[in-house]
Amino acid sequence: MLNWLFGKEKSVEPIQLNRIGIDIHSHLIPGIDDGAQTVEESMEMIVKMKSLGYSRLVTTPHVIWDCYRNTPAIIMEGLQTLRAACSAAGIDIQIDAAAEYFLDEHFVEMLRNGEQLLTLPGNRVLVELPYSTPLMNTSELLFTIIEKGYQPVLAHPERYTYFYSDPSIFRKLVDQGCELQVNALSLGNYYGPNVNKMAEWLLENQLITFLGSDAHKMAHLNMIAKGDKNRWLSKYPFQNEKLIEILQP
Repeated sequence: MLNWLFGKEKSVEPIQLNRIGIDIHSHLIPGIDDGAQTVEESMEMIVKMKSLGYSRLVTTPHVIWDCYRNTPAIIMEGLQTLRAACSAAGIDIQIDAAAEYFLDEHFVEMLRNGEQLLTLPGNRVLVELPYSTPLMNTSELLFTIIEKGYQPVLAHPERYTYFYSDPSIFRKLVDQGCELQVNALSLGNYYGPNVNKMAEWLLENQLITFLGSDAHKMAHLNMIAKGDKNRWLSKYPFQNEKLIEILQP
């Protein structure tokens, strides 16, 4: 089933994240999801991200109503905590917040009711799917997001293994108007070789728009910092920098 994923040799180049500029997927707000748990841990991660070359961060806590009932108020309060800690520590980096929304019934209700969503630059909504079982109405949900005036960005499509048997679904989603965001750790073997192969297939087929760290802890950033990834980090035309232009006053 996975034969189509294999075949090309990978060249290895040093990590270069300065050109990426902005990270649009991380879990830095302490204690509200499965990411950083303390302000100290958050600060350590932020310092590391700055050293990797990021000039701006949009952190994206989970909103999964069965697990993490994060509201805009909770997230923005956490963001102010981060900003205050950075200011006190003399860490000069711009931090904003959006959210990573799980496509569950609560999210559908929010869309229906016109409730506030926390968005990435350009009114983009970062969404994620279940890992184990596909939703029967993924395309319909993404179309509804577009109908409501948002631009859907699907987080880490390379990790949804149930699509591996027919990867043409990703092209259909892109053609429908969805942008795709690959995880930096998927460019190595952190999640396993099959996820890596899928990430490379998506990149080879020019289906990825954005790169994200999806950093939950220092170990993730340390893996990214090793620089043992492949050519994509330095050569693929990720569109992250265009989001910085949107954020300019």
